[in-house]
Amino acid sequence: MGEIRWKMMSISYVVLLVVVLLIKASPANGFYLPGVAPRDFQTGEALEVKVNKLSSTKTQLPYDYYFLSYCKPPKIRNRAENLGEVLRGDRIENSVYSFSMREPESCKVACRVKLTASSAKNFKKKINDDYRVNMILDNLPVAVLWQRKDESDRKIYERGFRVGFKGKFSGGKDQRYFIYNHLNFKVKYHPDPDTETSRVVGFEVTPLSINHQYKKWNENNTKLSTCKPNSLTVPQPGIVPQGIDADKEIVFTYDVSFEASDIRWASRWDTYLLMNDDQIHWFSIINSLMIALFLSGMVAMIMMRTLYKDIAKYNQLDKDEVQEETGGNWCTQMSLDHPSITAYCVSMLGQVSKSSE
Repeated sequence: MGEIRWKMMSISYVVLLVVVLLIKASPANGFYLPGVAPRDFQTGEALEVKVNKLSSTKTQLPYDYYFLSYCKPPKIRNRAENLGEVLRGDRIENSVYSFSMREPESCKVACRVKLTASSAKNFKKKINDDYRVNMILDNLPVAVLWQRKDESDRKIYERGFRVGFKGKFSGGKDQRYFIYNHLNFKVKYHPDPDTETSRVVGFEVTPLSINHQYKKWNENNTKLSTCKPNSLTVPQPGIVPQGIDADKEIVFTYDVSFEASDIRWASRWDTYLLMNDDQIHWFSIINSLMIALFLSGMVAMIMMRTLYKDIAKYNQLDKDEVQEETGGNWCTQMSLDHPSITAYCVSMLGQVSKSSE
């Protein structure tokens, strides 16, 4: 009785100690899981554009964004936001593209890059393989808006924009390679009149190829003669595209505009349901089938090895049944070969039958 009382008192002391620790514990700070909870931005708050891997439906081989000679920040940092991005093999990193909420900008210079023979070759190869550049803003991937020229006149979206294009220019006979070095961003936001904050509900881009010209390069404030600082750059017939050649300089620029939208944060992914992708991803299909077959084989092998011992055990007959069957066969064979011991076998079988009853 005393032992039981001592155990009850010990349990009571442990419970009391746990309660005291929970009461005196300091409150923990909450965490924000990107893409799961909405984020409110004040007017003028910084918006960071992140770059993702270069992808292609033609080769299915992803490349890091900075594999090509794009503008690089002073220090490249990995910006993966959740576990799903890591499992998909995304390479999310910081970039030089940044702007403030609901503050439009135009003709902003990102950097200038002088191409080497190797970097020019890499750009051309990626254009031939239909590689696309992927960017992210508030966990929302950038999309390119297209207008169908058929009877439906429907708007479609494509995730990411192409590295460049190949074509003829100025009446030349040979095809040349051109790079999209100017990005016209459009950020759609849903305003909240009560809190005077905004939520990002759309991220679009219009890529352009412009051979920028300037008189004097200034790292902080370079005046370009090919775009106006107070107006957005739009496609025009007289714009000279930026070619890709070795030992040639490329100036990267961008615009950003903001547009109020009635789309709520919970429905902002509905736009990506209108993605247009007419190509069949045979590599992805075969890869998925091979993985499914491999996993099925592994499961079947594990089950067979697990059940093998049980199957072998059930296939073995009981010793008594083996002896009984062996004795009966022996008596039958002996009665045929030696009729003189038939009576002995009959008596033995009778005893066996009685014992079994």
